[in-house]
Amino acid sequence: MSDYMFMLESHLSADQNRVLEQVQAAASAAGVTLFLTGGGMRDMLGGFQIRDLDFSVEGPALKVAKSLEQDAGAKITSLDENRRSAELVFAGGVTAQVAMSRKERYAKSGAKPQVTPATIQEDLRGRDFTINAMALSLNRASRGLLLDPTNGLADLGHREMRTTHAYVFYDDPARLLRLVRLRVRLAFTVAERTKMQYDNAREAHLENLITPRTLFEELKHISEEPSPAEVIRALEEDGLLALFSPALAGAKTNLPALARWEKAEKMVQGAHPIPAPKFAPFLHALTGKLTPKEKAGLIKAAEITKAEIELWRNLEPRAKKLEQALKSPRVRKPSHVYQILVDAPGDEMAFLLSNSALRVVQDRVRNYLQKYLPAMQETPQADWDAVEGQPGTPKYIKSRQALAAARLDVRQPKPPEPEPVVAPVVEVAGRGRFGK
Repeated sequence: MSDYMFMLESHLSADQNRVLEQVQAAASAAGVTLFLTGGGMRDMLGGFQIRDLDFSVEGPALKVAKSLEQDAGAKITSLDENRRSAELVFAGGVTAQVAMSRKERYAKSGAKPQVTPATIQEDLRGRDFTINAMALSLNRASRGLLLDPTNGLADLGHREMRTTHAYVFYDDPARLLRLVRLRVRLAFTVAERTKMQYDNAREAHLENLITPRTLFEELKHISEEPSPAEVIRALEEDGLLALFSPALAGAKTNLPALARWEKAEKMVQGAHPIPAPKFAPFLHALTGKLTPKEKAGLIKAAEITKAEIELWRNLEPRAKKLEQALKSPRVRKPSHVYQILVDAPGDEMAFLLSNSALRVVQDRVRNYLQKYLPAMQETPQADWDAVEGQPGTPKYIKSRQALAAARLDVRQPKPPEPEPVVAPVVEVAGRGRFGK
C-alpha cells in the first residue's frame, strides 16, 4: 500500500471507506479508470476532515453511478447530463460525486460549457484552484499514484489559494463565491496574482452573470460550512452578498442569529444519531430580519425550490409543536424528555436551542443531548436485546420506555456526609489547652 493510500484510508470514516470500496468495485466492473479528485483529495492532503468524496472516471461515469444505485443501494440526488456527473448519497449519509474526466470550453463568461471527454491530466489543469486539482489513482496498476500537474500540494503546504489558469473567473464567475467560501473555511491566503484576477473579474462585474440556480447551490454549500456566519460576513465585506438579496446588507445581515444556530447545530450534530437538515434552519436564521417581500425576492433571485421553501416555512411550526410537548407539566422525569426527543428531527432541536424563549425547553433539549442520550447509548447490548416486541409496535414502545425509565429515572444515592474534622488538642505549658 502506498503512503497516500494509507493516508486516505486513515482519514476516512468506516462508512466512507465502505463507499470507497464500492465505487472501486463498480469502476472495475465497468472497465474504466478511476481517480479520487477535488475536495476529498484537498482535505486528505491538507489534514482537514473529509466532508465528501469526489471521483473522476476516464470513461462513462454515469454508467458507474447507475450501477452504484442498483448494486450498492446509493441514491442519485442530482444528475448533470452535460458534464456527465452524478451526486449520490450512500448508507450512513456519505455523499459522493462520480464525474467524467472532461475538458470544458466556454463561448463567453458564465455560458453553459461545451464538454468533451478528456484525460485526467487535462481535467485537472482545467479546474479552478490548484488545491482542487490533484488526483489519486485508484487503479490496480497505479494504485496510490499522486497526480499534481499544477503543484497544488505545494500550495497546500503554503496555505495559499491559487488559480490553475488566467481565465478561471471569466469562464465560470461562480468561482468568485467559491474562492471566498473556501478561503474562510480553510483560513488560507490568496496568492497575489489570483487576487489580481479576482479584482479584475469584479471590475468587469462578472458576478452578475452567475445564474440563479448556481446561487441556490452556493447557498446550500454555505449552509453546510462549519461557520456559515463567517462566510456570510466575508461575502458582505466583498460586496457579494447582495447577489442573493440586496436587503441582506448592513443591519439586516442577521449574524447573531446565524452564530446561535451554528452553536446549537454543532451540539445536535455531535450527539444526535439522526442527521439534521441544515438548509431550512440556515435560511430561517439568515432571513430573520427580512420582510415577507424581501424573502420573496431572495427566493426569486436564487430560484429556491418549492421543496426547500416548504421545509423552511414549516420548520418553526414543527419546532413549536415539539416545544409544546417539552414544556408540558406532564414531563416530570428524564425518561419523559428522552421519549419525546429520541425520534425528534435534529433541525427542530437546533431551532429550539437557538430560538426558544423558554428556559425549561432549552434546558431539557440540552440535558437530552448531554446527559440522557449518552446514558442510553451506554446501555449494555443485553438490555436492548431484552426489549420485547418489534420496533414500532406498542409492545416495543412500552418496553423501551421501561428501559429508559430504569436507566434515567433512578436517583443516584447522595454521597455520605464527610465527618467533621476535630482539631487535635495540644498542651501549652502554663497556658491551658488550646486547639492547634
